[in-house]
Amino acid sequence: MEQKIHFCTTPEGVNLAYSILGEGPVIVIPPAWISHIKLDWESPKTRSYLEKLASNHSVIRYDKHGCGLSDRDRKDFTLEKEVSNLEAIINHLELPRFALFGYSQSGPISIAYAAKYPECVSHLILYGTYARGIDTKTPELAASLASLVRASWGLGSKTLADRYVPGADKAGLEYFARYQREAATGEMAARLLELTNNLDVTDLLPKITSPTLVIHRQEDEVAPVEFGRQLAVSIPNSRLVLLEGKDHVPGFGDSEGILRAIAEFLDPDDVAPIEKSESKSLKDKGFKRKLTAILSADVEEYSRLMNDDEDETISTLSNYREIMTALILKHRGRVVDSTGDNLLAAFTSVRDAVQCAVVIQNELKAKNDKLSETRRMVFRIGINLGDVVEDGDRIYGDGVNIAARIESLAEGGGICISGTVFDQIENKLSLGYEYWGEKKVKNIPKAVRVYQIKMDLEDSPSKVKGDNKVHRIY
Repeated sequence: MEQKIHFCTTPEGVNLAYSILGEGPVIVIPPAWISHIKLDWESPKTRSYLEKLASNHSVIRYDKHGCGLSDRDRKDFTLEKEVSNLEAIINHLELPRFALFGYSQSGPISIAYAAKYPECVSHLILYGTYARGIDTKTPELAASLASLVRASWGLGSKTLADRYVPGADKAGLEYFARYQREAATGEMAARLLELTNNLDVTDLLPKITSPTLVIHRQEDEVAPVEFGRQLAVSIPNSRLVLLEGKDHVPGFGDSEGILRAIAEFLDPDDVAPIEKSESKSLKDKGFKRKLTAILSADVEEYSRLMNDDEDETISTLSNYREIMTALILKHRGRVVDSTGDNLLAAFTSVRDAVQCAVVIQNELKAKNDKLSETRRMVFRIGINLGDVVEDGDRIYGDGVNIAARIESLAEGGGICISGTVFDQIENKLSLGYEYWGEKKVKNIPKAVRVYQIKMDLEDSPSKVKGDNKVHRIY
């Protein structure tokens, strides 16, 4: 098994390195104190542990800002910044729902994210961690460790290796000492040690709604076992698994116990947030990512029509689809999927997508006027402009999900568009718009601006006019 390393850029312009390993339901693992996702692969113990974890999952890890392959220049050392970087990775990969695995310093970050986005975290796993960092060591020990790391990173890295992996053999200790030195500079390592003292998520523990597994080694000196007990007592719907051992780093010592606890905790049917084909593309990273205008349409009261006359409904739907497909092709789009009563299309031009939607509704209304009221088929349409993952002819991601959610808000015969679409066409098409406000849509962390297109369906399609320019996205 090989890991693939890629990069994403945060809204602040920071480049973060991340890796994807394995295939299946997603587990996101934020970095602990310091990190180097490439060097992790050089340790036989850590590699074996990660490969076993990824045998049934897509495991996503990333390097902390200031460490490893991520940008090294860093000045902001706060809990909020750590959560923001985690958000950037999740938004970049467009993960709607996943298991979150926080250990050591990334435990409080994971707790803060789970409290902020409960709908995104299917399961929360906490290993060797705590709620309040300042409790993990005395002020004198904290100050002396930071001073030692600043003054002599070589000696400091060996001292910390003895604390973090005390059960390792000589080769393991030497590897972990070198790992620390290559993962970060002495100054960066010291600043990130000091970050621990500023982490306090005690007030958030009762607010966690995700099923939570707390794993702790009973002789861990870096994060003593009472911190694990405190988490399990304070987080609703949590369970505590205590393991033998004193190594703080999960890949060292008896990692099999950690893997067994996670396997028993995670229900694959419950964790899986995405289609298997998308999970595979995350593993292989053979997909293409494009900014795309997405049109989603479905039939209003389709179930009723099917119950009335299934054969007639299927025949009518096929006829309507032929009309819609021809119009989509005419407007330089392509049909991506047509399952059940749904139709999904992609366009490289926002204007093309909107004009196509208006023409479709006009054409279908004209057709409906010739049918009896009981046999009419009325479509709702939603359009979004967003980043999508292309896997062959299929497309995935939040960009697609938002289009579908907006479509479900539209009235029969109507068109709803997202704010990203509105911003592109506001002054380019002779259409009216009604702002419906910010709408919270399922599995999307941030609310979406929604507009309804005001269109006179009695008008001819030719009355939808633009500036005769094709506004390409890329």
